Amino acid sequence: MSTVLITGANRGLGLGFCQRYAEAGWQVIACCRNPEAADQLAELKQQYQQVQIYPLDVESFPEIDSLAAHLSHEKIDVLINNAGVYGDNKDRGFGQLDYQAWQQTLTINTMAPVKIAEAFFPQIKRSEKKLIVAISSLMGSIADNSSGGSLFYRSILFAIKNAH
Repeated sequence: MSTVLITGANRGLGLGFCQRYAEAGWQVIACCRNPEAADQLAELKQQYQQVQIYPLDVESFPEIDSLAAHLSHEKIDVLINNAGVYGDNKDRGFGQLDYQAWQQTLTINTMAPVKIAEAFFPQIKRSEKKLIVAISSLMGSIADNSSGGSLFYRSILFAIKNAH
């Protein structure tokens, strides 16, 4: 049986991925910050016994390492880094930026996916498919930055686009 690990699995795309992989007969390792509040994910687990739910706050690198150690015996065919935050506040633009919120956004959206890939690399390396996927959005696209704003969310995009 193939195995997928999905972060941000409690709603939206993450929950949709969990459902589709479970329907296809995959073992699903569903990770989210608050499993006790993830009612739809719990319903999915009741429907498909191969769904496992684990608490994981991707902002906490020690939690990532701990879960990777706990799952060290697994072979993970597909790792989907889906967890993310928007972080920006329209009422706090340039001149009133919340640098703590910006740091959190950078950690969750930029550093955490790399940390997760690094922590679970041994499990991925032992699998057959060996696939790491990072989910973003149209707002994260260099080609579609015509609307501006959202400095926190787009800060990596801004740095890349203005580096040359």
